[in-house]
Amino acid sequence: MALIVPVVLCGGSGSRLWPASRDSYPKQFLAFTGDDSLFQDTLKRVTGPDFDAPVIVTGSDYRFLVAEQMRAAKVKGDIVLEPFRRDSCAAIAAAARLALARDPQALVLVLAADHAMPDVAGFLEHVRLGRAAAAAGRIVTFGIRPTRPATGYGYIRPGEALAEEGVAAIAAFVEKPDEETAGRYVAEGYLWNSGNFLFQASVFLDELDRLAPDIGRPVAEAVAGASRDLDFLRLDAEAFAKATPKSVDYAVMEKTARAAVVPSDFAWSDVGAWNAIWDMSHKDADGNGAKGDAAFLDSENCYVHSPGRLTTVVGLKDVVVVTTRDAVLVVDRAQAEKVKGLVARLTAAGRKEATEHVKVYRPWGSYESIDAGGRHQVKRITVNPGSKLSLQSHFHRAEHWVVVSGTARITVDEKVTVCSENQSVYIPLGATHRLENPGRIPLDLIEVQVGSYLGEDDIVRYEDVYNRS
Repeated sequence: MALIVPVVLCGGSGSRLWPASRDSYPKQFLAFTGDDSLFQDTLKRVTGPDFDAPVIVTGSDYRFLVAEQMRAAKVKGDIVLEPFRRDSCAAIAAAARLALARDPQALVLVLAADHAMPDVAGFLEHVRLGRAAAAAGRIVTFGIRPTRPATGYGYIRPGEALAEEGVAAIAAFVEKPDEETAGRYVAEGYLWNSGNFLFQASVFLDELDRLAPDIGRPVAEAVAGASRDLDFLRLDAEAFAKATPKSVDYAVMEKTARAAVVPSDFAWSDVGAWNAIWDMSHKDADGNGAKGDAAFLDSENCYVHSPGRLTTVVGLKDVVVVTTRDAVLVVDRAQAEKVKGLVARLTAAGRKEATEHVKVYRPWGSYESIDAGGRHQVKRITVNPGSKLSLQSHFHRAEHWVVVSGTARITVDEKVTVCSENQSVYIPLGATHRLENPGRIPLDLIEVQVGSYLGEDDIVRYEDVYNRS
């Protein structure tokens, strides 16, 4: 039987998990329980003899985050860049085209990058059950047997059992219900719609062309016209723009006669809000869970996410507290879904905290602002081993660099200097300069900027290995 090509959808902002998750660094790249991010957990779940190299579909803004986390997880695969978001169906269609090019008999397993499935063995067993049905021409999804009458998930009503073991036809997809309806669904054997799929690439694309040619044809053109950018594959923007934005459920699954479901009982969460993080967390005798430095007194069923500082909770029940350098969230666990509305309000008010982190990730490493005033700014900069910033200059500021650890190779106009711990270099206003890390450990330095304008857009790039403008 053909190898399974994992397709990992790695877009979305995860605003319900603000302030830890923001547009600039969303939840799929964060670690909420162990050391690996949700994205890395997803990748590791689908490595082994049954799986081919994965196809990751993401946006241009996240391309270097994806590449770095794949490198850290020791996973190699194809990274496909959408010019803009067109919902799940177009993303899946592009990946299916690429899988078909690898092997005409390719099976595709579509996974969200931000779901949690701690029972890996159970998940793989259900993939095995769905594999035969997919090879026989079914488009298979995984329906999770509910553990409670959840109102945040869509549901699947399973139909008659199929010839393949453990697989049923789908009688109906139903939208997210109210609490009373959800209770009835659970009693009647409905399943949660997990949004993960397994199918033969050729079968899915044939159904897509038949049921939604307004998606299938433009995506086929976008893949045919794709171009290479470093290690990334960029879909053709003009063609991709013609694809109708639509979820795969609406475009294909609710219309096709080939839909099937594997009723599944492996542990699963879409990690949709902070109450889901509490569910996943290891808890003390009072039901309190934490990620980071936390202390509880006379508190029950609370959760703290505080990787950077001590956060304490006294005399509270059923509360989530999230602390970051620039924002604090306190929310009743039962009201956690409303955080998305809070983020929308902050965004409308122009608060940069709604979408941007203090720590900013770049393809070469990261930086974060430590202090800022009218004519100065202090940053902590980390450059990954073997990486270098662009050759650049500034119109409005001079800079002082002090090496804290590691080794820096610094170019200022025609002069190249190698600096180690506690050494410094001055970069005059207007000088052409570059920072590199030639060593094998991360380079950490403090940058002091002084000038009339300190914005990130005061950069003129002359040469950049990452093809940024």
